Order: sequence, then structure tokens, then C-alpha cells
Amino acid sequence: MTDATPVELPGWAWEKAEVREALRARDIGRVFRCVQQYAGASQGRIGAAVGMSQARVSEILHGRREVARLDVIERIADGLRMPDDARHLMGLAASREKRSGGPAFDLAAFPEVVRVYASQDSAAEEIQQHARSAKDLDVLAVRGLGLIGLNDSLLRAHLTREQDGGGPRVRVLLLDPDSPALARRAAEIGESAESLASGVRLAEARLKELADACDVGVWRYAMLPTWRLIRADATLFVSAFDAGWEGHESATYKIMETPHGPLYRGFRRMFDAITDGAQRTV
Repeated sequence: MTDATPVELPGWAWEKAEVREALRARDIGRVFRCVQQYAGASQGRIGAAVGMSQARVSEILHGRREVARLDVIERIADGLRMPDDARHLMGLAASREKRSGGPAFDLAAFPEVVRVYASQDSAAEEIQQHARSAKDLDVLAVRGLGLIGLNDSLLRAHLTREQDGGGPRVRVLLLDPDSPALARRAAEIGESAESLASGVRLAEARLKELADACDVGVWRYAMLPTWRLIRADATLFVSAFDAGWEGHESATYKIMETPHGPLYRGFRRMFDAITDGAQRTV
């Protein structure tokens, strides 16, 4: 007898770009292929979980049949134990909203924050993984040497690519070395203003070297830094600056774009607003 219990994918599988694209497009064939790949489920196992015959699942997998009815999509979401973020990508209500009969407006219902790292070091591998294939790369930093300014910095190796038509479009925001905000930030971290300012200028000079090899722009902002931000397409990695520690030392939050969540949109809007008011130097 075929097991009719829901099929469960590992949590990280729902974060994969291919899975999220399939959910946004309501491409159930692609969703089923991802279920086969990441859960190891057969056509018969998928069919039993979502209330379909194996033959119907095969037709959907091979593009001979599409799924458009909302009630069927709901049944598929239930049978695959989709997390609420995945349900929202398909335009469905969160599972808790279905149970309560109305919207439950809390952070758990809009899980943009998909992972929290103790520091940038523990997030480094995942940040680089996203940067390798990004078409757009935004960086908001103070001096940016550890992120992008030096040969061995976190992102430098991913700025130029020979494949896929070249590297990403890169926008970098650095703290104005001549601003009062830089002197204040230097005092917060126990560094001289001269040393911090020279680090910013070095990062600018090293980024200018890349201008002929990739689409890179550098701006100086003059406000006291609060957020340290890396955006690789639809994924953000955010940490905070505070008195006494650098941004890479604080917890790093991985935030993904979702239809209903304000965090990704808010941070991206903030970055664009800072850029609009900043002075471009490269």
C-alpha cells in the first residue's frame, strides 16, 4: 500500500533558487522534479501524498498536463508540507491562516529571515555561494576592505567572471573619509580617524582598478553607519554596526525576498536612498 503521508523536503531545499522560481511560476512539474531530487520521492510516493495517481504525476512532470486549479495547488502544498514562505510564493495563505480562518500577521508567517549566523565568518561560505552567480551585487560597508577591497577579501574573486557574459553589476557604498561620521565611527571602534579614512581610500583605489573589467560603481555616504549589507540578487546578508564592534563581528541575518515580507524591500529601499544622496567616486 502506497504511503499517503506528506512528503517532507529538508528545510534548505525550499531556499534553493530553482525551487523558489518554480513556486513563483506555479510550475508544478518543476516543483515535483525538485521533490524527486531533494526528497528522493518516487512518482507514486508524490501522487499518494498529494492525492493524485502516479500516471497524473507523470503527465505533470513531463509537461503534458498543467495544474491551474487553486484547490489542487492547495492540496499539493499540504501534501508536500510546504513552509509558509513557500506557500506565499505560490500566492497561497499560510498554513496557520488556514487553521485560524483569517490572517495571522506575525513574523513567523512571513519568514524572510531564513537563517541567522553568529558572525560573518560563519556565513562566509554561503555569502560566496550566492555571489558566484549573482547578476547584481550591492555592498554597504564602512571601508569595505574585508568585503571587497583586497585580493583576498570575501567578494573580490566573484567580481569578474569569464563565463555567463562577465561579472555582476556592483554597487559599493563606503563611509565618506572626510565626514564627521567617519571620525565618530573611528572613536567608537578605538581607531584613529586617519587610519579609518586611509582604509576607505585604499578600498576606493582598489575598486577603481576593476572598472575596466566589470561594471562597478562606488559611492561615499556621510551618515553614521548602522547596517552592513550584502545583496546578491534576491538574497540579503545583513549585520549591524554598533559602538565597540565591527559589522563582521555581529550576528549576520540571511534575508530572502518574499511577496509579503517587508524586510528585503525595506533594506533594498534604504540602500537605494543612501545611494541617491551619496557622492559617486568610481
